[in-house]
Amino acid sequence: MKKTNVRVVMIAIFMTTFMTAIEGTIVSTAMPTIVSDLNGLEIMNWVVSIFLFMTAVSTPLYGKLADSFGRKPIFLFGIALFVIGSALCGQAQNMVELILFRVIQGLGSGAVQPVAMTIIADLYSLEKRTKMLGLNSGFWGVASVIAPLLGGFIVQNLSWHWVFYINVPIGIIALLLIVFFLNEPRNKQKTKLDVKGTFWLVVLLLTLMFTLQDLGTIKPLILAALVALIIVSTIIFYHEEKRAADPIMPLSMLKGREFLAVNMITLLVAGVVIGFEFYIPTWMQGINGTSATIAGFAVTPSSVMWVVGSFLIGGMLSRWGVRKTFFGLLTVLLVADCMLLLVPIHTPFWVFCVIATLNGFSFGGVLTASQVRSQVLVSKENIGVATSFNTLMRYLGQTMMVSIFGITFNTVVAHQLAKHPNLTPGMMNKIVSSAKAQELSANLIPQLRQVLFSALKGVYFVSLVAILISVIFNCIYKSKEKAN
Repeated sequence: MKKTNVRVVMIAIFMTTFMTAIEGTIVSTAMPTIVSDLNGLEIMNWVVSIFLFMTAVSTPLYGKLADSFGRKPIFLFGIALFVIGSALCGQAQNMVELILFRVIQGLGSGAVQPVAMTIIADLYSLEKRTKMLGLNSGFWGVASVIAPLLGGFIVQNLSWHWVFYINVPIGIIALLLIVFFLNEPRNKQKTKLDVKGTFWLVVLLLTLMFTLQDLGTIKPLILAALVALIIVSTIIFYHEEKRAADPIMPLSMLKGREFLAVNMITLLVAGVVIGFEFYIPTWMQGINGTSATIAGFAVTPSSVMWVVGSFLIGGMLSRWGVRKTFFGLLTVLLVADCMLLLVPIHTPFWVFCVIATLNGFSFGGVLTASQVRSQVLVSKENIGVATSFNTLMRYLGQTMMVSIFGITFNTVVAHQLAKHPNLTPGMMNKIVSSAKAQELSANLIPQLRQVLFSALKGVYFVSLVAILISVIFNCIYKSKEKAN
């Protein structure tokens, strides 16, 4: 049998990682232009959220299929689906079409991301795997740095359609490289797909993510119905997995204390990531008065240090072990978050760059280490499922925490505005944009910035709680240090 060309396959994996990673940020950059062209302001959030929804919901299914039928066919299917979805998105004539085509794109992304990491686990020993996963994570950092610049260039010099079309040649090249250079033994094992378990897992995840996404705006009666559906689907899914001959998510995997703790840390830290990257640009524009471009660069050190943390985590794990390494990285996160809570309203730009540096190093280290540990702590036949579960925890963490952050932010703003009758929500909408803030009366700007400052402090207090809970999870298991 022809051997796999590891270097070429890794190039293909890096290309697919970059392709799927850049998609979220670059679309956000182009969204104002897309909305003005397709006239869909009231439903524009679904263009982003539906992509994340479908990616998250489909990852466990693809993980199981990759374990059962082989990595290559599932990976190729995911790349092809993502390319088709991208091409269709570029052809969208209205917002409804764009949202529907983003469903296809998200279903492709759900296969590409976890299966790529599973292939890396197959190709490399544990010692080298950590470095390669770190390097692969680095492409996420690179994508987040260049996406706003690339998105702006495409919109200004081409058209928003090319935000999606750019994926087509990248995806086709990666697909061909995988076809010709990745070789794996054919899986002759006959596997009966866990249809009932899959159905109830999809129902559970869709309901959970929809509830978390709109937690602050759902009416109480509808919220009660959604919570009831989450409980019922969880119970049915649990019983179906106990009965299934080949369950989509083996319950034995979830019984492992370290596996569960590591993935809970992933969920919480992923939430802290989204809180930092989403709200710091708002802080920069609304309080420091910087331009949108400069505000985006406030989180750039985080992206750069993410790559460094991902690359160095292997040596840290081998030297200090899992528990001590996690404790050290979470402590750095704690320090960075406390700095955000303690800095005064007039804080120079460079301080935020220092905070971003600390955060980025910790984010890269923790999330890469959690991927490796999730793979190590399960049997070989469940590596795909474990990798997908870890990816799912990232998406759940982001969805859950961004909702909690939003509720906290809006609650503090409402409370603060009640103290200032001369301020309105409309003014708050303007103060968060340095360009729009110029339309406000100069005497109102200090008060509005103080309201915004209080709301942002509330957000980072929630992050502090999440980090502290992560530390607790890191303390409740006895790590199998010999597995390092």
